[in-house]
Amino acid sequence: MNILQRATSLLTIALRPNLAPNYPSQVAWTVLRVVAGVVMIHNGLDKLADIPSFAEAYVKVIGLPFPIFFSYLAAYTELLASPLLVLGLFTRPAALGLFSTMLVAIYHHIKVAGLSIPYLELSTLYAAVFLFFTINGGGLLSVDALLSGWLTATLGGSQAKSVEALENNYQLSETASK
Repeated sequence: MNILQRATSLLTIALRPNLAPNYPSQVAWTVLRVVAGVVMIHNGLDKLADIPSFAEAYVKVIGLPFPIFFSYLAAYTELLASPLLVLGLFTRPAALGLFSTMLVAIYHHIKVAGLSIPYLELSTLYAAVFLFFTINGGGLLSVDALLSGWLTATLGGSQAKSVEALENNYQLSETASK
């Protein structure tokens, strides 16, 4: 197996979402992904609208160095990862970036207001949604699923079967360890 085939194989594995055969659940999964992504774009735009103010009020308060840099990092993570999440394209890395920004937001809320539910609820809900997509991928109705299927078809029979065999062995070992 050459380097390109290995890279394609790894990309296929990374893109392939967990696919529940229940179509109503896949539609709900898609709605959740799209809604979370669309509303998160607003957060990135809000940050970019006044970076110095955001850096002072949020980033500097929690003690991060280079507050302007981290403010831009959070804003652009939200602005770039959110549309990817909406499309279900590179869903896991996009969701991981968004999950990371929400962990920082949760830390900020705890530092400022303690364990106050009104301050924590929105960022905690976002974090849970993004963690879900980090683990499960974009679902059946995503660009990732289309790309994964296409890559699997172009891999050829024996390579696709070896990837499936590796995945089956992994799942068996996971089941055995429980």
